[in-house]
Amino acid sequence: MNRIIKFILLDIVKNKVVLLYTILLAAFSWSAFGLEDNSTKGILTLLNIILLTVPLVAILFATIYIYNSAEFIELLLGQPIKRSKIWCALFLSLCFSLLFAFLIGAGIPILIYAPNDVGLMMLILGSFITVIFVSIAFLSAIATRDKAKGIGISMMLWLYFALLFDGLILFLTFQFSEYPIEKMMIGVSMLSPIDMARIMILLKLDVSAMMGYTGAVFKEFFGTVLGTIVSIAILFLWMWIPFFWSLFKFKHKDL
Repeated sequence: MNRIIKFILLDIVKNKVVLLYTILLAAFSWSAFGLEDNSTKGILTLLNIILLTVPLVAILFATIYIYNSAEFIELLLGQPIKRSKIWCALFLSLCFSLLFAFLIGAGIPILIYAPNDVGLMMLILGSFITVIFVSIAFLSAIATRDKAKGIGISMMLWLYFALLFDGLILFLTFQFSEYPIEKMMIGVSMLSPIDMARIMILLKLDVSAMMGYTGAVFKEFFGTVLGTIVSIAILFLWMWIPFFWSLFKFKHKDL
């Protein structure tokens, strides 16, 4: 398994997309902090960039790489290697490469301009988002053999989590504004890892007052130690459930 990971990592390193991704993240990060007069504004600017760019690159790159590696995967399947080891090696290699790109591109500026608990939380949540969307990409890729269809599924999932989910939340909030649904919104927000990451960072920045009573409810839950533990646990579930689902399908799929 270690040899497979090493081979895949070397192949990914040769891919200019990861290098370009690192450079773009670095450019966005340095610009966000350089154009703002304090680190808080820089974090807020960078937050919006990370929550859109990182999941998009992670899910698209991972999906396309899996389809492009179809012949390599079939070659490995002809060897006395367990399917689970092949799938896990591919997953770990993609996660390592994209995490390294994220930590180099965005991590260095964050640690320089915001060397505090907010910056650390940003790095942790960015890493979670990276792994989560790689995991979702694996599920999308194993769902169909059609490359165009698989990429389309990945794009729709990113669009849903990044944009449509927020629109759905606003619609529900508007439609049921006369009812006390603020506490229910805590559970609903857990259905999107991007929304959870956004809420946790905003609460760390202590701008929950801008969110009104809903922000106060969020702070009452997510701002506690128990709330933080539950949030991290939910992100772990988002990270592993899609991957293990894809692993189950890969182990039983006729390739």
